[in-house]
Amino acid sequence: MVTTTKKFTLAEFLDFDDGTDQRYELEHGELRKIPSESDLNNQIAIYLMSVFLQFISPRLLRRGSEVVVTGSRATVRVPDLMVLTEELATALKGASRSISTSDMPPPALVVETVSPGKENSTRDYRYKRSEYAARGISEYWIVDPGQAQVIVLTLVDGLYEEAVCQGETRLVSKVFPALELTAQQVLWAGEDIDIKV
Repeated sequence: MVTTTKKFTLAEFLDFDDGTDQRYELEHGELRKIPSESDLNNQIAIYLMSVFLQFISPRLLRRGSEVVVTGSRATVRVPDLMVLTEELATALKGASRSISTSDMPPPALVVETVSPGKENSTRDYRYKRSEYAARGISEYWIVDPGQAQVIVLTLVDGLYEEAVCQGETRLVSKVFPALELTAQQVLWAGEDIDIKV
């Protein structure tokens, strides 16, 4: 949902404060309220964090952090989960705001869990796909409970190659090559399922 018709620059967005705790993304220069996440979306993000922590330090994981992406107008996204590179973690050290700007290295991986509705689906499958590729993010995972699938997008020569994973299909990740995780495990947020490390 777009909250205003005023077009914001990145600098205006970074200075914006409406006096509430409401969070926003900037989409093509327009503020867009970030709605509360569903309980399942939260469970999936936390589950993936717990899995990723078996491979990397907690200082390389972010939830609720922002990333500036390229586009015709200023756009700032807030992925459900973000895995940083060492270089990006160093660039963010001591920052007053957890935002990966375009002059910083890109994150290694971002995860978006698709919320119900055509607008959300279009944003995650289409717009964010091209924005994250242009930003140079190595992997983009689209977790879609409604379609019962996880799509792992791997950046190759500036474009994402996709692997659609359902059921017991194992997710193949270049960021986490030793990961043994199925689509079902992610979609069920690990409930009653053990993973192999």
